[in-house]
Amino acid sequence: MRVQDKVVLITGASRGIGAAIARLFAAEGAKVLVSDVLIEEGEALAQEIRGAFYLLNVSDEKAWQSTMAKIQEEFGRLDVLCNNAGITGLQENLGLQDPENSTLEAWNYVHKTNLNGVFLGCKYALKAMKDRGGSIINISSRSGLVGVPRAAAYASSKAAIRNHTKTVALYAADRGYKVRCNSLHPGAILTPLWDPMLGKEGVERQKMLQKIADGIPLKRMGEEIDVAYDAL
Repeated sequence: MRVQDKVVLITGASRGIGAAIARLFAAEGAKVLVSDVLIEEGEALAQEIRGAFYLLNVSDEKAWQSTMAKIQEEFGRLDVLCNNAGITGLQENLGLQDPENSTLEAWNYVHKTNLNGVFLGCKYALKAMKDRGGSIINISSRSGLVGVPRAAAYASSKAAIRNHTKTVALYAADRGYKVRCNSLHPGAILTPLWDPMLGKEGVERQKMLQKIADGIPLKRMGEEIDVAYDAL
């Protein structure tokens, strides 16, 4: 019970890594606030872990303002924010994501969620935590350290998250806020973000998973993908 009664807000928490984070915080005694744009899945998870669900589009500043106001009204504080929400650009029908062929529209769309969402989360978490203290956890990625040849915007956004985390931490220290800000950089984890590449179910998905296990390059959109470097 390392976070007994701590109020924890997790973005993109309806499934995948976010859901796993939510379950772990709940198991450690936290009051978990599940937030996402996936309402049905988010509400089901909140009920499962005896938490609460908040509809939150992380790229929308007014949504952040409204959500933080509700948290203050209902709990009086926020102890932990986990900025987990993110997209790859591969699920959103944005076309090729490599640095030569990606469109500016696709580039901006990915950054709007992945990077703007973290900026806004940190901004409003600092305002909520600066008097009492707290912890901000930003989910970056291994891809933000090494790059991804065919997911340029995703890799760029994750690299920027790492740097912005340092900026927030230094700012909090300079202002005397008792607020920590750290980033995590996981490697490939089998979440729904892989579905566009692997398929959702059936024999074909199992074949693709076996190829990954065997180190065999996959193909998407007619192009070969190096699994080692395109681990999302």
